[in-house]
Amino acid sequence: MVDSPHDITELLSAWSNGNEEALSHLMPLVYAELRRIARRHLGRQAPQHTLESAALVNEVYLKLFGANGIRCDNRLQFFGLCAQIIRRILVDHARSAAYAKRGGNAVRIPLDKELDKEMVGPNERGVELLALDDALSSLAKIDLRKGRLVELRYFGGLTIEESAEILGVARETAKRDWKIAKAWLLAELSPKTR
Repeated sequence: MVDSPHDITELLSAWSNGNEEALSHLMPLVYAELRRIARRHLGRQAPQHTLESAALVNEVYLKLFGANGIRCDNRLQFFGLCAQIIRRILVDHARSAAYAKRGGNAVRIPLDKELDKEMVGPNERGVELLALDDALSSLAKIDLRKGRLVELRYFGGLTIEESAEILGVARETAKRDWKIAKAWLLAELSPKTR
């Protein structure tokens, strides 16, 4: 079994070149990290939330396995791709839960400790996942890099440094983008008063 970052890169390259077996060898190497990310996201959900971390990681694997022509040159790009997939799965799950309940309890999630405190009232916790998804889509239309940065950090669990590397920008640029994106999300997701 391979377990070095070099081996992960080789497996990613083989998978990117169409070798589906490489993905089967890759997943055990990244499974623990994906489970950690999944647990972090699902820990933010309401107690009655039905999706489990193993099921979320399995969904990610199935999406990856069914994908064709995806190129990942390194571990960080792979986790960036997984961040996109995790976002889609969680949003789809929240949509189906909201649909099933016909507007019942929306899936609420915290964003970030300081941002969350500013954005919600004392009786609420977090923002609706679907509202966050809509806000991120709007942000991406205005500034794709900032929208992607939030996705990488929030859904992928990546650091500023890792996100900067994926985005091909300096760490300071990523830090500045993160501050701006958080401020934009705060304004976008705050209850509007008229």
